[in-house]
Amino acid sequence: MHGKSIVGLAGISLLLFVAVSADVSHLAVEETPVTEVCLRCICDASSGCDPSVRCSGDACGMFRITWAYWADAGKPVLQGDVPDSQGAYANCANDPFCAARTVQGYMRKFGQDCNGDGIIDCLDHAAIHKLGGYGCKSAVPVAYQSKIDQCIHYAAGTQV
Repeated sequence: MHGKSIVGLAGISLLLFVAVSADVSHLAVEETPVTEVCLRCICDASSGCDPSVRCSGDACGMFRITWAYWADAGKPVLQGDVPDSQGAYANCANDPFCAARTVQGYMRKFGQDCNGDGIIDCLDHAAIHKLGGYGCKSAVPVAYQSKIDQCIHYAAGTQV
């Protein structure tokens, strides 16, 4: 990685670390199946973890969350919002804290061993995130998988 990229990734990593820590540190491990490192890797592979990414096409935010994904995750909302309000989905998916909660909720519902290695880990969570809870055993797009692999390698030594 180039120096500028490492600094940028470190800044986004810190943002997501704070977001995830702030939102889920009080919850049991079963309630937060995706590690902080894995969340950062999924975010990076999904959008470069660019906080300026908003809604385009059928996906919103840094994690590129669709309405159906958000609904399957339990329709998490920002404080003061309600799931049935018109902007609830976009407001949540465009917010790094709420989007991270959405990914956790989706993995609680669909977490499974997608690659058949006998464990549910970041590779499985990344496949589920990209291909959906019912399609994760299919081939993951090469560019996305390469970004996940590179991020996990970069974070080696950290729990993924």
